[in-house]
Amino acid sequence: MIDISETAQAYFRKLIEREDIAGLGVKLSAVHAGTPRADVRLEFAAPGDLSGDEWAVDCQGFTLWIEAISVEALDGATIDYVTQATGGQLQIRAPKVKGEAPGEGASLAQRVHYVVENEINPQLASHRGHVQVEQVDAAGVVTLRFGGGCHGCGMADVTLKQGIEKTLLERVPGVTAVRDATDHETGEEPYYQREQAQQEQAQQDRG
Repeated sequence: MIDISETAQAYFRKLIEREDIAGLGVKLSAVHAGTPRADVRLEFAAPGDLSGDEWAVDCQGFTLWIEAISVEALDGATIDYVTQATGGQLQIRAPKVKGEAPGEGASLAQRVHYVVENEINPQLASHRGHVQVEQVDAAGVVTLRFGGGCHGCGMADVTLKQGIEKTLLERVPGVTAVRDATDHETGEEPYYQREQAQQEQAQQDRG
């Protein structure tokens, strides 16, 4: 499942020996798995740092622990240590950490989730916002809930209709409409205040 080269094992073993802590190993986990922000976290871990459900990979002189919830995302990962003229460099590759596009047999909900996480949310992140899928019903209606800077944003309706709904209709066959289930009155830090959005829209209409 995880391929760790002999040079990488030797590198870790050297560092672990310096620490001189009984049972010290290396823990590997995925952060924001399945999204464009996905990354791999590598850290030293003593037995007391483990939750108990990690997967263990026996290495030469130490154990590589894999966080249980990260196992699927880290399947096929490789860890190598490459010596270069300027020094050594640890290289970690995890081809599945950002998720794989749903196949032909994937459900409508799976395809919607993939596009939301990999195409829509990265765009909304520039406005400190995001959406999560609440429901995808049998009629193809997708219900979303806005969060972050999009919660209470005065441009949320425009974002929903001209951005999110347009994208989902184009990218996910079977989607018929997109609805917003957010109570925007409770938004605490909207990117656009409603008054500001109304003023800008009025200026565009006059232009």
